[in-house]
Amino acid sequence: MYAITIPEPGGPEALVWAEVPDPVPGEGEVLVEVVSSAVNRADVLQRQGFYNPPPGASPYPGLECAGRIAALGPGVTGWSVGDEVCGLLAGGGYAEKVAVPAGQLLPVPDGVELAEAAALPEVAATVWSNVFMVAHLRPGETLLVHGGSSGIGTMAIQLAKAVGARVAVTAGGPEKLARCQELGADILIDYREQDFVEELRKATDGAGADVILDIVGAKYLDRNVRALAVNGRLAIIGLQGGAKGELNLGALLSKRAAVTATSLRARPLAEKAAIMAAVREHVWPLLADGVVRPVVDRVLPMAEAAEAHRLMESSSHIGKILLAAPQA
Repeated sequence: MYAITIPEPGGPEALVWAEVPDPVPGEGEVLVEVVSSAVNRADVLQRQGFYNPPPGASPYPGLECAGRIAALGPGVTGWSVGDEVCGLLAGGGYAEKVAVPAGQLLPVPDGVELAEAAALPEVAATVWSNVFMVAHLRPGETLLVHGGSSGIGTMAIQLAKAVGARVAVTAGGPEKLARCQELGADILIDYREQDFVEELRKATDGAGADVILDIVGAKYLDRNVRALAVNGRLAIIGLQGGAKGELNLGALLSKRAAVTATSLRARPLAEKAAIMAAVREHVWPLLADGVVRPVVDRVLPMAEAAEAHRLMESSSHIGKILLAAPQA
């Protein structure tokens, strides 16, 4: 098969479409013929040499895919060859085939095209596990989403609105904020021009956000704590603004607030399977009903992954960037 390889870490040009051995599904795994994959910030970090796959995972980038089952490994039940699926991966999505633990596969939701289903696994699992399973966002509460126009952000807006929460977002520029508003965001904050702490305070009559979903990390840590409501929950899922920050424990104590930080890729298989089961139960019906939909910025040929990475790093996209595998 062919896959995007990384012979040496570097810029987008480090991504090389090359012939590699076919994967073989192991115990409890399914071999998927990939129709499409999606680009995530973690793929960029892997390309740069900063985020290696966990032990035993595919060395190729790609944390999610959609496709058709080509073979079942030993011990797999509940799936059949030819089933159309999408899956959460520890790596290997930028390829024509990938072996996936069966617990990390889901059927393509009703009403969603197979190719665009690659836009769903990573964002749905990340948002549901952090905003709902960990931070327990409830109807009537306020969620602040940093990077509202990103893949994660566009899913978080829709899911929060679907459960009856109020949604605030930060994004860069009027076009991105307008798209967030179309998806249901109530409070629109241009982080380039406005202080999100002050804007959120004004919009919530001083209360702040009950839950904050943060991709920035250290750069926003102090302001995030100030933006939290009493009993607020800050869920950190990214470190685009650095990994080390100073935390005012007094402010945290006074608000009886909590800070959590999670990643998805290196979790044990059982934890990923539990998250995917929750996504199937809670998110998939919303997709089938059209309440939630994948937001796709554009689709590029998989062999042009370098261009997709340039687009990701420019932050000019809205929603997900997909890679289409060549079809026989």
